[in-house]
Amino acid sequence: MQVNLQYGDGDVAVEIPDDSVVIREGIVHEPTPLADPHRATREAIARPLGMPPIGDLVGPGGTVTISFPDRVKGGSHVTAHRRLAITAVLDELAAAGVRDRDITLVCAIGLHRKNRPEEWAEYLGADLLERCAGMRVVNHDAEDPEGMIDLGESSLGDPVQVNRAAVEADLSVLVGHASGNPYGGYSGGWKMPATGLTSWRSIAAHHAPRTMYRPDFVPATPHGRFREQLRAIGERMEEHLGGRFLAIDAVLDSRSRQLAVAAGAISEVERASWPLAAQRTDVELDGDPFDVLLLGMPRTFHYGPGMGSNPILMMQACGAAIVRAKAALVHAPIVIAASICDGWFNDADFPSYRPAFDLLQTVDHPRDMVQFHDQLSTDEGLVSRYREDYGYHPFHAFSMVYMGGVALDQTQAVVIAGAERPDLARAMGARTAPDVESALSHAAALLGRTPRVLCVPQLTAPAFHPRMAR
Repeated sequence: MQVNLQYGDGDVAVEIPDDSVVIREGIVHEPTPLADPHRATREAIARPLGMPPIGDLVGPGGTVTISFPDRVKGGSHVTAHRRLAITAVLDELAAAGVRDRDITLVCAIGLHRKNRPEEWAEYLGADLLERCAGMRVVNHDAEDPEGMIDLGESSLGDPVQVNRAAVEADLSVLVGHASGNPYGGYSGGWKMPATGLTSWRSIAAHHAPRTMYRPDFVPATPHGRFREQLRAIGERMEEHLGGRFLAIDAVLDSRSRQLAVAAGAISEVERASWPLAAQRTDVELDGDPFDVLLLGMPRTFHYGPGMGSNPILMMQACGAAIVRAKAALVHAPIVIAASICDGWFNDADFPSYRPAFDLLQTVDHPRDMVQFHDQLSTDEGLVSRYREDYGYHPFHAFSMVYMGGVALDQTQAVVIAGAERPDLARAMGARTAPDVESALSHAAALLGRTPRVLCVPQLTAPAFHPRMAR
């Protein structure tokens, strides 16, 4: 069987065993998207689950914060969920008599890089931005001493440092997406405020070995310790808010079209969204579990340019793929990734990754990087790059390193095929092969037989979570 794998800026044709299963169009059957997402969004907001409608929650003189995800997910098309949800909320607020100057829109970037001016129009739309001209439209800034507030600890003992506007408004609205995610099963719900609106110290409480290396982190699940921590952090935020967040989550398909929209209290929205999200995300496969997970890796992905070339992002992608697919794999599978791995770190977007890579060479295992959290995450130059120069926050590199450690712990071997700098792949703990065919031969030698292969040819495509049929 021949398959085209993403590789760098193009693709490569590869021969794989005939009984391989390829996760692509034709094997995945998604639910039908909503015929009228505008109407569904407005109806959900008009009748929120577990709480009163907007007109009963805020009125003239009241302050409102609307938080929404960045460009990493959700699409930028005309009917994208964030566009429709924000527009519908603004209509409800206008009807309730809330003034434009009392409304703040916060892009919940977490530790991602801030939006450049032209990017606001790209994914919010020029019309919506024009409507928001009399409001504050800002990026979350996890390092802003005036814009952040320390709420102590969650019920699980994790630090809760959060965007002040999101927890001091009379009404705080969260726009999110119930999409498959290796970190906690799904995006949206409690994950949205706990990762999008907090500080690096809050995020380091769960995007770290003590949570990510627990047995309940793999495979992807919304029921492990990771998700419990997100909920506890979010509940501490609500205590300070003095009320509940109004969440508006859409279940999205692989083209970011809405399958359903739910609004209301976060826990109610999660309960309403997750069954359909599972139907869209989980792919049941027949036969025996797979020995090899074969990945096609591009240079550019949703975090930005650098996935297949930056060795930390490369291994993170392998780990995330393992978390998503582990329920369809043997106990200690082999991962083969077609990755260019040429050493381009993309220092402009990811300024802390090169120093993180250097520190990683001084330890025995990624889990040992915890000792360097403060050293790198408080570096004035790197923090300045996050705040003022559109770079990812320095802690972001650690969360990626730890997912790479998941790949090492959960596999018999990670083999990078076609690396232009194989030394960098080996420095991350991977093995190397000149091409995919050689890597498959290596896997067969390790197993003593022809491997059963599960192939994900396009890691840039919206992800699914394969599992064996029960």
